[in-house]
Amino acid sequence: MVTINDRNPREFIADFISSFNDDIAHGNDDPAAVVDRYYTPDIVQIFDGQQMDRERLIAHVRPLRKNKPTSRVEVHEAIADGNRLAAHYTMYVHIRGKDLTIESGVFAVFAPDGRMQRQQIFFRDVPAELDAESSQSGDQEGEEVPT
Repeated sequence: MVTINDRNPREFIADFISSFNDDIAHGNDDPAAVVDRYYTPDIVQIFDGQQMDRERLIAHVRPLRKNKPTSRVEVHEAIADGNRLAAHYTMYVHIRGKDLTIESGVFAVFAPDGRMQRQQIFFRDVPAELDAESSQSGDQEGEEVPT
């Protein structure tokens, strides 16, 4: 697996998010095997104050296989310092006939093999009218990666 030091931080986190989401939603491997490819066994994730360990993360992602969402991520900013990464990104998701826009900020620590070990993530749903205003403003700074 590629480490942060081998890549531009924006590309690294865009690829990490996109690949994980695609493998979970559209792959054939068991979700537990996919989680183990991207996250260390001792993963600690905190999503808006809710802590998840490996087992809770697996339970959280299992429904994505059934719902088969498509998504793309636009990374606005990302910086790395050694094995630590901070990023601000927007994810555009199409699931069950609905389009969702989710803005996120993440602080993560990665193991030497490129798997995520710790993550603190904050997110908010962007209302459709705000998303439309943003796309009309022509903000082209982010790195878009389809998944």
